[in-house]
Amino acid sequence: MSPSADFDALFDIAGRTALVTGGSRGIGEMIVRGYAAAGATVYLAARNVDAASEIAADVPGATALHADLSTLEGVDALAAIMSERVESLDILVNNAGATWGEPIESFSEQGWDKVLDLNVKGLFFLTKSLHAMLAGAGTPDRPSRVINVASIDGIRVTSFESYSYAASKAAVIHLTKVLARRLGQDNINVNAIAPGLFPSKMTQFIFENLEEQLLAEIPQGRAGNAIDMAGTAIYLASPASNYMTGQTLVIDGGITGTA
Repeated sequence: MSPSADFDALFDIAGRTALVTGGSRGIGEMIVRGYAAAGATVYLAARNVDAASEIAADVPGATALHADLSTLEGVDALAAIMSERVESLDILVNNAGATWGEPIESFSEQGWDKVLDLNVKGLFFLTKSLHAMLAGAGTPDRPSRVINVASIDGIRVTSFESYSYAASKAAVIHLTKVLARRLGQDNINVNAIAPGLFPSKMTQFIFENLEEQLLAEIPQGRAGNAIDMAGTAIYLASPASNYMTGQTLVIDGGITGTA
């Protein structure tokens, strides 16, 4: 395809089928709404199925699913549901995640295991469970996609005592490369997004207590918004990124790029 011949097709995801985990709020909801607006069929999975159902009711082409990806049983259950609903899967967005903040003197095993089990273990095993469905959708000219949501906290060091979260997101970034190397032979592109400050339940305390301080650190002087996130996620799912895999796109208003 020549870019000049059909520019619109470069970013076309109409008719594609996507699964977005943690899709009931924050970054996940932004991606769900962006994909649906671009014409994709979207399944949004969340532990709070009522919240997911509210989003789905407001977004044409979206379907809510219950999923607890903190356990292998929950991962297998979601994979089974998807296999019942669709024969193949074009896009998997591994967005579900958790954080934990606690001083190092008291940092608990629970705060470690909860975060690593969901952010890394759940991400890997869901990708593994959906591997065949993703491979069934991909072709050399149009690979299927795995998009992992990491964080700039996996790239830079902050003053927050969120040890397990930072470790998990660094792991996601490297795991993205490892998966990309293996899954490329199955026509599956694997990339990651590393967001900076975006509004979500996870960052609510920042907006309530530290917004002015953190905005001063961002060269663009603002937090990210739904257009920023949806645009990046659509690019990674579209033909425009067909030859891109194993990469992490940082969208943070310039924090890490100017450090």
